[in-house]
Amino acid sequence: MPLDVYEQHAVHIGTNQKSADMKKFLDTLRYHEGGLHHIDIHQTDARIRVVAKFLSRYDPERVLVVSARQYGQRPARKFAESIGAMRIVGRFIPGTLTNPRLRTYIEPEVILVTDPAADSQALSEAVNSGMPVVGICDANNRLRNVDLALPANNKGRRSLALVYWLLAREMLKTRDSITDADWERAQNVDDWESTF
Repeated sequence: MPLDVYEQHAVHIGTNQKSADMKKFLDTLRYHEGGLHHIDIHQTDARIRVVAKFLSRYDPERVLVVSARQYGQRPARKFAESIGAMRIVGRFIPGTLTNPRLRTYIEPEVILVTDPAADSQALSEAVNSGMPVVGICDANNRLRNVDLALPANNKGRRSLALVYWLLAREMLKTRDSITDADWERAQNVDDWESTF
């Protein structure tokens, strides 16, 4: 993906706070005049392929994508539909990953969280279950329970749409299910944006 597309979708725009964990993913040469830290989009671009390859090791039906964030719900849903994964968007019911007596109980093998802070209940349960955690992490996120971080703006509508769209495309390419051209004809990234 051309790097300017990441910038057009504000994937590089971080937060005004930064965590020590995310320091290595930040572009230290650029600092937004509004006091926002910039995410290094070169690392984002490389990590999208790494995350897609990692998630592709699992049966898609055993992958769980979670998004409590309003702007992440539609992209997470579209991602899950595209690759055949499970999804929980909106409220995460406590015990979903740890209490077999719950009606909502599921047993994924890997979890992808839109924001480790907003999705903290799902993250905590995944850790307690010994499940690998992949997280889309902004400049202010801590990586304590995240096994594989994808540095990107996880609060922006356009950013989350592009990140999930690219992850789905890369995963389907890994499985030889689709080419870039076929994907771009079939799926418009703008359709992945939340309309709230």
